[in-house]
Amino acid sequence: MSKIERAFSAHGILIVKLVQPETIQFEAVRSTARSFKYLDALTTAFVVILLVSNLIAQKVCLIGPFAVSGAVLLFPITYIFGDVFTEVYGYAASRRAIWLGFFGTALLYIIGAIVIALPAAPGWHNQQAFATVFGFIPRILAASLVAFWAGEFANSYTMARLKLMTNGRKLWTRTIGSTVVGQAVDTVLVITLTFGGIYPVGTLLNIMATGYFLKVGYEVIATPLTYLIINWLKRTEHSDAFDRHQSFNPFSFAEKGNLNA
Repeated sequence: MSKIERAFSAHGILIVKLVQPETIQFEAVRSTARSFKYLDALTTAFVVILLVSNLIAQKVCLIGPFAVSGAVLLFPITYIFGDVFTEVYGYAASRRAIWLGFFGTALLYIIGAIVIALPAAPGWHNQQAFATVFGFIPRILAASLVAFWAGEFANSYTMARLKLMTNGRKLWTRTIGSTVVGQAVDTVLVITLTFGGIYPVGTLLNIMATGYFLKVGYEVIATPLTYLIINWLKRTEHSDAFDRHQSFNPFSFAEKGNLNA
């Protein structure tokens, strides 16, 4: 049956409307969206990992021949979360998580600055160590927030678009392709905004290339794990989102897609 008749009343007038089956399917998904078991837990884990990665980012670690921020151990995982949100729950779920992470990180920075500014108690002698861990240079703070926001949305948008282009096939093209785009946006922005004007262009490009290939390589290696998580969630949540009816405007919350109840 290609079309289905649906009757409803508007202001006391009976109206018969032809409805496409895909419209019914889309509305059915929206009506059951709040039955998701793991979305809130995953969103919470995403925000926690993001906050911890910001706290450990100030230590420079030596991994083989590379000197990298401690955040490289955790921050790439946020892109795996972005892939999971978009693939299983839809772009709207990813958008919600990104904004929660953005405001959570901003709150961490603000509260950290306030507590550092408060006078220490007479018997407490760790002010300098506390300031070292929780103190953020304003330029680095702004660069991190902008790069995170832009990179995560680029990742989610690419993931959703590639899924439509491939009609849900070849998941690896989306998980890797979205990471290639998202990490490029993130890395270029954070390095440029943080060190632009301080180091020569050649040095900036070297820092960008090193960080970028490490983070993309991290996610390529994690692809089998990403497959397992996504496939398990699809079976458990009975959800495989296709964002055909979704607004990809990161500031638009009127069209909430699969998150509507």
